Amino acid sequence: MNRSNILETIRMLDEEKLDIRTVTMGISLFDCGDENPKKAQQKIYDKMMAYSEHLVHEAEEVSLKYGTAIINKRLSVTPMAFVAGASSLEDYSSYALVLDKVAKETGVDFVGGFSALVQSSMTQADRILIDSIPQALAQTDRVCSSINLASSKTGINMDAVAKMGKVIKKTADLTKDQDALGCAKLVVFCNGVDDNPFMAGAFHGPSLGDACIHVGVSGPGVVKSALEKVRGESFQKVSEQIKKTAFKMTRMGELVAREVADRLQVPFASIDLSLAPTPAIGDSVARILEEIGLDSVGFHGTTAALAMLNDAVKKGGIMASSHVGGLSGAFIPVSEDEGMIAAAEGGRLTFDKLEAMTSVCSVGLDMIAIPGDTTAATISGMIADEAAIGMINHKTTAVRVIPVPGKKAGDIVNFGGLLGYAPILPIQDGSCQKMVDRGGFIPSPITAFKN
Repeated sequence: MNRSNILETIRMLDEEKLDIRTVTMGISLFDCGDENPKKAQQKIYDKMMAYSEHLVHEAEEVSLKYGTAIINKRLSVTPMAFVAGASSLEDYSSYALVLDKVAKETGVDFVGGFSALVQSSMTQADRILIDSIPQALAQTDRVCSSINLASSKTGINMDAVAKMGKVIKKTADLTKDQDALGCAKLVVFCNGVDDNPFMAGAFHGPSLGDACIHVGVSGPGVVKSALEKVRGESFQKVSEQIKKTAFKMTRMGELVAREVADRLQVPFASIDLSLAPTPAIGDSVARILEEIGLDSVGFHGTTAALAMLNDAVKKGGIMASSHVGGLSGAFIPVSEDEGMIAAAEGGRLTFDKLEAMTSVCSVGLDMIAIPGDTTAATISGMIADEAAIGMINHKTTAVRVIPVPGKKAGDIVNFGGLLGYAPILPIQDGSCQKMVDRGGFIPSPITAFKN
């Protein structure tokens, strides 16, 4: 540690928007199931409060100690279908209300885990939970939901794909007075991971113990600033610069995460290196890609630049920590990235180009506002396409699209805060209804058979 390194870190924090995007506590609820739903919900409340009541306070104390902002404090829990399935209820939205109550009483920003894992098949509890999602998200403020319906090992559950298209449409309708905000809290995965600290897809994996801490580090502005120093240099030097920057970001993130975990007396589990942008100027993944040499994100060359960025971030982070997990890469949410928003407004970034970019980034079609009259079958087709990219490439992919009732292509929708605002992107005419109606499974690829 020397004067130069100290000053560089201060500059990264003060001027280049380096922050801890989230500290997320995962909590296992497997021991909270009960055939009496009221007893189960009381167990859930008691256990979550016991572990998390001091999370916000301790995170803020650590933030003050190290002078680094911790933007969000969050909770994730065991996929609720596993827990609520012990009861005989036919609607699990009351479980979501308990999660929302805990979130508000502890002061956390979001709680994830109103979820089901249906990549192989759907139990009755899974079906009930999926059917409960629209009402659950309409009735709560801080609850997030996710469904994993495909994997490289199992293939794509097309019955679940068809069902989720309808669920997204119903969620949009029930929250239409908020421009379909409920859909911003709902994500559909292929190859979802157990230790993701980011919303809306966080859930506490079955193998992660009673409780643990995950952290998500973010610093698009830091990476862009670093790349300004190597303008005109070769891609090898660009990659090295990104790796060095990611190394420093990861070390700082792990320091914060370990201290929060020690204060709360739970294990530190993983650090997610994802470059998570915000609508603020200077905090954009799109601007990093443009610094690499594009006139605008969306032009030819965007996918190659994004692939290099994603890989370099991971390589730098892995050298700095043995606990890299989550998604770790570069998010490209349209509404949460001012550079993406500008490119979409100018017509330079299209839905199809975004889909191509998801083949090399994490995580997928994220926070994309689409016309309100987009059909459930079309949304299911989007989910199937994205799941296929993840399945074939053995990577996590996801869909978080927002069909905004009453809005058409070119209109603007504003979600506020970190969720930002976005233009409604046009969607191709046509139908995939007959494909979606087939149901069944798209089989896993030959690369799945590795054992």
